Amino acid sequence: MNINWNSKVLSSIQPVIDNLRYISIDFEKLSKESIKFAGYDFGIKQDPSLLDDVDSFIRKTMLINTLNFAFTDFETSTKYALKEDKSTLSDTDAMVHQINLAISNGVPILDGSFMAEISDEIFQNLFSANIPMPMIKEKVDVLNQTGKTLVKHYEGDWINFINDGPRKLYADGEGLIERLICNFSRFDDFSLFEDNKIYFLKLAQLAFWGLHRELSGLQLFHIEDMENMTAFADYILPVALEHLEITKYVPELKKQIQDGKLIQKDSIEEIELRATTIFVTAKMSEIINENRIDDEKILIPQLDFKLWTEYHGDEKPHHLTKTIMY
Repeated sequence: MNINWNSKVLSSIQPVIDNLRYISIDFEKLSKESIKFAGYDFGIKQDPSLLDDVDSFIRKTMLINTLNFAFTDFETSTKYALKEDKSTLSDTDAMVHQINLAISNGVPILDGSFMAEISDEIFQNLFSANIPMPMIKEKVDVLNQTGKTLVKHYEGDWINFINDGPRKLYADGEGLIERLICNFSRFDDFSLFEDNKIYFLKLAQLAFWGLHRELSGLQLFHIEDMENMTAFADYILPVALEHLEITKYVPELKKQIQDGKLIQKDSIEEIELRATTIFVTAKMSEIINENRIDDEKILIPQLDFKLWTEYHGDEKPHHLTKTIMY
């Protein structure tokens, strides 16, 4: 599949890429690593059990991405994690496990009315691990506001939102992402850079990637314009790209990350970290596809998922930014 460099997110980041101050990109290394990745298996395994209750899966996916931010303690740099059987689940994986437990225990956590009224105390009872859930008050507030919008406009149900427009990310204002960021401000993820609006839309994109990835192969939910989707700019992918020596930080930024110092939201450093993630993964996907046959070409999120899976449990320090957007 071709990369749409004119898409909402990719086109918006160009002013940042053209004026990098804190990060450099090694294009020779980018090309070499991409050619290596061209030989990897990016196959998506389908879970036939999702056929049993597709609507519940959609509701859960939207809930997960409503809450999918900040899993590292900003004082100690300790990741939110819990032990399950003989394995350790960290960050998002730990939260998803606890959401599944809540659902199996009869907690109506997928219902907009419950989200709108959930308290800090109830949230803490549902989500406890090796450390308190980071940014718990912000998570509860996001859940309350999302629930209220669902109740007011969609009878408390994400399914009504999904069915209110076409299966496209962008469709003259009626696309899934367009309606999501318009109706739910917590998903409207952007920064301002020299009077330019730089779009990242991490969680909005990730939510619909989750639905497309799991359901399209089962002919249950297919998004028509996936060429418009980018990587999901977060804490983990910058670690992967630096480890691969595709990106390099100036010494002061490198030290700030290694020392666990906060990088302010909407700072030039944070914008560059996120914009380079989106740009580099798009270029890598383009090169990967040039080296694969047509029916094996990948979508950018497939590369994102491979990098995130490999590095999200890694102990390498990542940048810390207090934000509800990732």
